[in-house]
Amino acid sequence: MQKIRFGILGGSGLYNMDGLQDRREITIDTPFGAPSDAIAIGSLDGVEVAFLARHGRSHGLLPTEIPYRANIWALKSIGVEYLISVSAVGSLREDMPPRHMVLPDQFIDLTRKRDGTFFGDGAVAHVSLAHPVCAALSQVLADAFDDAALPAATLHRGGTYICIEGPAFSTLAESQLYRAWGASVIGMTNLPEARLAREAEIAYATLALVTDFDCWHPGHDVVTAEMAIGNMLHNAAGAQQVLRAAIRRLGAAAPVSQAHSALSQALVTQPAAMPAATRDRLAPLLQKYL
Repeated sequence: MQKIRFGILGGSGLYNMDGLQDRREITIDTPFGAPSDAIAIGSLDGVEVAFLARHGRSHGLLPTEIPYRANIWALKSIGVEYLISVSAVGSLREDMPPRHMVLPDQFIDLTRKRDGTFFGDGAVAHVSLAHPVCAALSQVLADAFDDAALPAATLHRGGTYICIEGPAFSTLAESQLYRAWGASVIGMTNLPEARLAREAEIAYATLALVTDFDCWHPGHDVVTAEMAIGNMLHNAAGAQQVLRAAIRRLGAAAPVSQAHSALSQALVTQPAAMPAATRDRLAPLLQKYL
């Protein structure tokens, strides 16, 4: 199969990619179970792209239930090198109101129940995650936002995404604590996703779509799923335009990313010393090091 270099992970409210031509679906079995859904592959303005609905196309998976390792492994196995994550988030800042878009560049991980690495079972690696978002890919998204020229839309560059386990929204005390930490937005899905993408040497960036003010804001002290999804659906059309412009830019000139060599100085156990079964399981990640 032809390698698909560019991938999109659709979050809440984004279950399909508009304009995908010659669309076909592939089902991939991974050593970590089945991905969230079949991967849709097609051509977007002449550029081949893979799309995967993170929660499944019917939104049947809780954030904790998302098979993060299977999703990233499957995308890596078909050749994805650049991955755009679209995510619904709550805002922890007054200047990032609902229906704005954010390009976070940092994460805080407060998840507790998720498998966060591909390694283990005789294979040790420690990737650098000081800068968990690929700056070059984030710049592509910023330029794509300008290309899209969305009316009355605002994009914020930079900020910290705090990832909680969910599925319940924050308590008021938690929301105020996260603000005191300097976090910008809050969500439930970008970790361990970003960490696994780095282990897989995939350039990763998030287009975060603000749906609510979490519960800290005195004028919006109750967050409901109806409110969040309503604002997410409003943002979806604009996000589709930004994504389409980003894929055009990537197809024309994909940037160099440091993420693509993340394992070069991270592998403690060399592939030859790994158990055969572990080496086989990690084959898509380790291919160039074998």
